[in-house]
Amino acid sequence: MLGPFVNSAALFVGGALGAVLGKVVPHRVKEALPMTCGILAVSIGTFMIQKVHAFPAVTLALLGGSLIGELLFLERGLELSVGWMRSQFARFSPARPSAPVNDKFITKFVSILVLFCASGMGIFGAMREGMTGNSEILLAKAVLDFFTALLFATDLGFSIAVVALPQLMIQGGLFLGARLLIPMTTPEMLADFSACGGVVLLATGLRICGIKVFPIVNMLPALVLILPTSAAWTLFFS
Repeated sequence: MLGPFVNSAALFVGGALGAVLGKVVPHRVKEALPMTCGILAVSIGTFMIQKVHAFPAVTLALLGGSLIGELLFLERGLELSVGWMRSQFARFSPARPSAPVNDKFITKFVSILVLFCASGMGIFGAMREGMTGNSEILLAKAVLDFFTALLFATDLGFSIAVVALPQLMIQGGLFLGARLLIPMTTPEMLADFSACGGVVLLATGLRICGIKVFPIVNMLPALVLILPTSAAWTLFFS
């Protein structure tokens, strides 16, 4: 399980280093470089969308997944959880009157949490390595995550490095479960899975750039729906 460990280690080191260098990095750099990270996420998402086999299946999965997420208040639940955790951590760190638990921090942190833990690139990369042993996708993601974590940690602090733990748990679980899941899939299903993850990643990039705050967490159930939806579409309409 090389990819998940390397990816999470890169995220942790980048986040810790960024937290240490937070006061050294000029403010203009903190403001400008997230735009680059956001457009890189958009670029990767666009590339993954091009692998689509049946876009109607991807559309159905995204609409159905978003509906489920909205009904279950997934985004709001995660925001409340992040706010609660931040308030707990604040008890063990010097408090600043000008730094309350605010919506800006929560919005940024939720976007970063999805980017690191729930991107199509990471999910598909972990599943692919679990089945084939090929870790190229996660190793490439590790490079991107290192610099992204370093950059955002200059603003959000050590909380970015903490994201390495849930990332490792998610990717490790997908890696271990891949042998049961992937043999039941087809190349067409995996292509649609990548495209669905690409749409989510594209929305994440636009959110990081501040162009539009998409409810990314509410879209994540689509990653569960896309495989059976793609299979059904191929069976009845292909």
